[in-house]
Order: sequence, then structure tokens, then C-alpha cells
Amino acid sequence: MSLKVNSYVSDGSVLLAFDMEQPTDDFAGFAIQCHPKGSDPYYLPNRLSFTHPIDKDTEPENRPWVTSDKAPFQKFYWMHFPPQIDTIKEYEYEITAMHFQSSFGLKKGEQARVEVNFGEFATKFHNFTPGFTRGYLSSQAYATGFHNAPIRPAKKTMDFDSKPFEKQWEWLGYSAHKLLFEFLNECLHDKSIHVDLFAYDLDHPDFIRAIVQLGKEKRLRAFLDDAPLHTKKGAIEIDAKKAILHAAGAHNVISGHFKRFAHCKVMVQRKNGKPIKVFTGSANFSIRGLYVQANNVMVINDPKTAEHYGQAFDEAFSLQQKNPKGSAKVATAFAKSPVAAKYFDCSGQGLPKFDVAFSPHTSGQVSLKTVAEAIKQAKTSVIFAVMQLGGSGSVLQQLASLNKRKDIFSYGMTQSAGKVQLFSPGSAQHGEFATFSYLSKNVPKPFAEEYSGGMGQVIHDKFVVVDFNGDNPVVFTGSSNLAEGGETANGDNLLAIHDRDLAVGFAVEGIRLVDHYHFRMMKQQSTKEDPMTLQGPGATGGGGKGKGKKKSDLWWEPYYDKTSPRYNERTLLSHAPGHAASHRRGN
Repeated sequence: MSLKVNSYVSDGSVLLAFDMEQPTDDFAGFAIQCHPKGSDPYYLPNRLSFTHPIDKDTEPENRPWVTSDKAPFQKFYWMHFPPQIDTIKEYEYEITAMHFQSSFGLKKGEQARVEVNFGEFATKFHNFTPGFTRGYLSSQAYATGFHNAPIRPAKKTMDFDSKPFEKQWEWLGYSAHKLLFEFLNECLHDKSIHVDLFAYDLDHPDFIRAIVQLGKEKRLRAFLDDAPLHTKKGAIEIDAKKAILHAAGAHNVISGHFKRFAHCKVMVQRKNGKPIKVFTGSANFSIRGLYVQANNVMVINDPKTAEHYGQAFDEAFSLQQKNPKGSAKVATAFAKSPVAAKYFDCSGQGLPKFDVAFSPHTSGQVSLKTVAEAIKQAKTSVIFAVMQLGGSGSVLQQLASLNKRKDIFSYGMTQSAGKVQLFSPGSAQHGEFATFSYLSKNVPKPFAEEYSGGMGQVIHDKFVVVDFNGDNPVVFTGSSNLAEGGETANGDNLLAIHDRDLAVGFAVEGIRLVDHYHFRMMKQQSTKEDPMTLQGPGATGGGGKGKGKKKSDLWWEPYYDKTSPRYNERTLLSHAPGHAASHRRGN
């Protein structure tokens, strides 16, 4: 037997993938011991155990966490989010194949170690820095760490004291929060910087205060969305626009919505009129965008890239100034402009190979054809987190039918009308598996009541990862919802990033989101008659074949069945390139 371990690093998390020759019937699962550099080692805990079956009615006191040396993980990968990640970046993980003893208990089998440096994801390119929000407001981590504290005052206002909310905002917003306010503070402190702002949702008080200050200093131009959701009674964006207009002047602040939305979430830094740096991504400049929703952001410190974003802003701003009440005219004219005609190559020193496209286009195929072709030509995997699949166009159609493809590993998250959907690897199940009303009102009893953050999207990401550990990995992300209608009606930007490490980071993020909500589905479906538990000693496999066999598989058998999606999962995630483990024999 030869135990193999791969590690895949993302933003503050790591996916550990295991592989081995087909085990014997006494195989119990994997124990994982974490060794933070300079700190004490510990075994990762398991929510499930052999001795405490869990169903949807199990009381919290009857659901203890058990360390994985006593309750091994019965799957071939595991995600870990080290609690010391802010202070310790280097870790070593020891994975042990655990076996049932003939008498009682567990014994150690083969072991392997793998080193992980969490600084790899965000520091590979010194001019391109990605980051994610946690998207964990509805979680036990938030319930335990912050006691479901609200993330804003009960009465919505544009300008409230944010100090009481700082700690949970930093935790929930994670790297996206950090990158946004580092970028914004740089703009405020360097008086030679002027900012061009595209804003859609806009209600974050600290962000608004900073933008107003830039306006007062005559260092701001802003294009604000004025679609009905941002102009209806009670919308914070109404007050935000008034404050920004008053500070910056009417000639520096305009509003419009193309044919539907001015949907970009972008800031461009300029010095002496020259664009030098860009902030972009899927996260709106809002409390929900940073602290409720799953989102990503990128800071790109590159004049060539910033020039393209600056041209898109100049084109949209100029057209809207000339047609203040003609959003359809603005959209049509923008779509015919050179800046909307193609992808632009932004590769360069300190950057990944990547291209960017700006919409609205005359045809959604200008941007979406590249995405659709990549999905169609996928050799090993497609992993995604997309807000919804209800729109038109080939990309969303392909994502919605990925379960029909048996040749690749497909994994993803989407949300529509308050329902979260799971697309599991190669399975036929791709429907509603949890709703946020369920999460907030009917949380399984082992969980404290989780906080939903109110109505609206929670899966707000817009990314598709193709062949993350294959020969031609690519990530598509930005503000685009990847729908044909949006690409011809909205102001958006879409990036195509051709880099293995970034593809790995986004792929791990996609798997993280699926796993986070998948566990809630399993809890919801469990009963006293069919509880959640680890498979104990004495189970027999073969799916009921042979005398005395139970009509079930050993938990690990599907991972070695070439007709099972679990086989694809095991072989894909353990496939190089990754960070291979060193091996040694256990007891």
C-alpha cells in the first residue's frame, strides 16, 4: 500500500487529497494531524463519530466533536482552515491511514506528511493579488465566535458608527475586506491619486465616507447605478449619491444603468491622468457584498491593465454625460466602441497571463464564447460558483447540464430565489438542497440558530474554473453573471486568468462553498432511523453480493468503482501537479 497526499492552497484554506491502493476491509479512514510552525500540533476534529449517531433532532450536548485519530475522516479529501492563519503561514500535515483492530479500537497504518505554505496563493504575483470573503455568516463558526451578532444597526442608514462591527466585519470579509480598504486607504493618503469609481450596490458607511472625502478633495469621478432597486424608497444608494454629488460636484458624478444595470464594482487609480492600478471583482461596495455573500476581489497593480479599465470608464462616463436620460443609447454606443469589441491581453511582469473584456457588447459571444469553449473542451474538471443559472446563453446552459457529463469532475454552487443548489461530482442531483429560510429558521438542533443576514443573494460569486490541475487551467471571473442577456445589457467586466495556482485557489474556494452547505443538506435529511454516523467495524462490502453480505458498500468502495463519481473525485484530486507528500510507515 502506498499512501499519497496532495495539497491545494487557497485563500486561508487548504484541500488535502488522499490516494492509496484499494484498502482492505478493516480500513477506517484518515486521521489528520496539523503541525503549525512554531506551535503545538493537534488532530483535526470530526463532526461525525462511531459512537454518537446524529440526526436532525439530536441535541447539542449529544453531539461532541471527536479528534480524527479516534473518528477518522471517511472521504478522500478534507478542507482545513487553520485558526492561526493570520499569524502562522507555514504548516505540516501528517495523514495516517487508520484501521480497525481485530479486538477493539483503531490502529495506525501508513503515514504521509505534506508541507503547506498559505502565503503561496496571494503572493505568487506581486502585481496581482486575489482575495475572497468568507461567505460564512450562516455558519457555526460565526454563531460560536460572534454569537450571531448583527452586522449593522437594525435601522438602515448610510452613516452609522462602524466601530462596534469591526471585528466581525474583518472576520467575515476576510481578504476581500482587507484588500478593499488597503486600496481605499492608499487612495486617501496619497494626495496625487485620483479615483474613477464604478459602483452598483453602495451602502457601506466606511466606503461611502472615504469616497465622499475623495470627492471633497476633487479627486473623484463616479458612475453610479440608477436601476430601480437603487432609486426606490428606502434605498441607501439615494443618500449615498446625494452625499457624493455634494462633495464632488455634478460634473464628476453621473448615474445610469445601460439597458439594465451598471454592474461593475471597480476602482481605477490615476496619477497625472494616467491609470496605474485597479480594484475589481464580484463584491459590491456594500455590507452584504463583503460580509454576507461569497465573493472574490482582485487588486491589479499594472498600468497596462489600468489603462484598459480607464478607457472603459472614460467611454461610459462620456457617453452618459452626453445622454443623461438615454441609458439604452449609452449601452448601444458603448457596445459599438473598440473597448467592448474583444478581450484585451493584460499579461505582464509580476502578473499571471490574463485577458479582460468589458460589456455591454453587441453580442454576448464576444466574451462568452471563450468561456463556453473552455467548458466544452474541459478534459478533467469544471468547478464553479455562479449567482444563478436562470439566464440565457451557452455558458449557463453548459453549467446547468454538467451532471450529464461522465468524463469530468463537476462541482459547483448556485442560488436562485433564496434556494441554494449543489452540483455534485457527476451525479444526477442538481437541485435545491438547502434554503436560507431553512438555515435561519429551522437549523438542525446540533447547531445554534444561524444568522442569514436578511433576504437576498448569498452565493454571489461569478467564477468558473476549468481543468484546475490539468495542462491548461483557466479561471473566468469578474462582475459578469455569465449570461447572454447581461453581456449585452449590463456594464460589466470579465477576466480570463490562465494560471495554475490561481485556478487551484478558485477551485478550492468552489469546493469549500459546496461542502459548507452540503453538510446542512445532510443534516436536514437525517433521521433517527437513518442518522449520520461513521461506518464502524464489521461492515461488509460488495453491495450485497455474496452470502452474509449487507446490502451496502463499504464507505470507501465507490472510490474504487470506475463507474462512480467518487472514483473521478479521488483520481482527479490526487493527480499531480500538487504538493506531494513524503511517506513513512505507521505502527
